[in-house]
Amino acid sequence: MNGGVDYLPDSEEIQLKRGPSGLGFNIVGGTDQQYMCNDTGIYVSRIKEDGAAALDGRLQEGDKIIAVNDQVLKNLLHREVVNLFRNAGEDVRLKVQHKVQVQQNGPSGHKGEGEPGGFSLTTIMVPVLIACAAATVWLVVKFRQRH
Repeated sequence: MNGGVDYLPDSEEIQLKRGPSGLGFNIVGGTDQQYMCNDTGIYVSRIKEDGAAALDGRLQEGDKIIAVNDQVLKNLLHREVVNLFRNAGEDVRLKVQHKVQVQQNGPSGHKGEGEPGGFSLTTIMVPVLIACAAATVWLVVKFRQRH
């Protein structure tokens, strides 16, 4: 459980058509199975490859599902929510809050496919500090040899 995850304030409505393998995602949460500390909400735990959700592309792992077909998912047991999904019909409307995607290191610009993710500050600074320390020691030794 992680209480430090942020979600976008606005919600998005996503319409999915049930496929041969259902809606194509798994959920966690509920009053009896809290996924987040002090939060009984329902969250997407896994997107199934080639499922309806994956083909649509908007629903992501970690997203919070607020409602299914206008029924708010509040104070429900996990199994009650599973039953809601099972009985939701072929066309299912989800109201979702997306998890904020935080980039921890590097610039915030777009990265194209195949481009490296960048280096962390530690990866760059540690060798620089070691080199500076070595240069300082060398200078001190040279200075003492002359005097």
